[in-house]
Amino acid sequence: MTHLTYAEAMLVGLVQGVTELFPVSSLGHSVLIPALIGGSWAQDLNVSAPESPYLAFIVGLHVATAIAMIIYFRRDWARIVGGFLSSIRDRRVATADQRLAWMIVLASIPVGIAGLALEHLFRLVFSKPVPTALFLAVNGVILLAGERRRRRTAGPQAAPVQPDLGRQAEPALTEAARAVASDRRLSTMGLANAVLIGSAQVLALLPGISRDGVVTVTGLFRGLSREDAVRFSFLLSAPIILAAGLLKVPDLTGPLGNGIRGQVLVGSLLSGIGAYLSVRFLVRYFAKERSLAPFGIYCLVAGLGSLAYLLLR
Repeated sequence: MTHLTYAEAMLVGLVQGVTELFPVSSLGHSVLIPALIGGSWAQDLNVSAPESPYLAFIVGLHVATAIAMIIYFRRDWARIVGGFLSSIRDRRVATADQRLAWMIVLASIPVGIAGLALEHLFRLVFSKPVPTALFLAVNGVILLAGERRRRRTAGPQAAPVQPDLGRQAEPALTEAARAVASDRRLSTMGLANAVLIGSAQVLALLPGISRDGVVTVTGLFRGLSREDAVRFSFLLSAPIILAAGLLKVPDLTGPLGNGIRGQVLVGSLLSGIGAYLSVRFLVRYFAKERSLAPFGIYCLVAGLGSLAYLLLR
């Protein structure tokens, strides 16, 4: 019978929390790390195995990651949720916060439906080391293609929908002010664009494909700046991750969670801390319009290297 040690819980929890926000696929790492280490790790941490306690463990990590993101963006979520509630109360969509709230809701529907319909199938069929390594390499190609696209369209077409909202003065703004300005620009991109960008999250059901990465790249192809595309990916991630985690909580509270709840608590704590520090770093990183290329190169090298190792060992 498989089990979950505290060493496994601590390492995977920290890695999952960090990689959930970086565009390098947390699920991909959760599948590949145990397989590359081998031995009892490969047996204990097999997410595709039926009745695996590892799945219950991953549920706890996802909930912790989502909570960390909500805490970090708490002021932004207060504005957006307030906009959503006021929109329902007033029966209109007039302000930037109201528009953005409905964009997030509607953009989350496609991946919600796909997740309910396909998650189990995708986990059993694709959440194995070799396909995961291949998808991680594909994720690297996607990120590099997005960066190439951004460089090609640098100029008026790469600017947000409203380039006159103090873009030149933004480097001197506080992080909170930059967030408000970004949300105002995002609220003008149109509902069709928001749903299209949000629908890209369906690809992240494949282990190795990053949710934040594919959403960011799709946003770049739809004309968003890198900062705005990354921010929209973060705003879309929190409710999806939280909903997916809460939907699977019965796995954690039921028989699958027996004997590993202490490990889940430790791993979730490290996952939450890792996620909070990661999003803090990435918000500052992309505020300076820095490149996606390092993440793309990492995924390509890690994916192909893991694939070669797994096939040749």
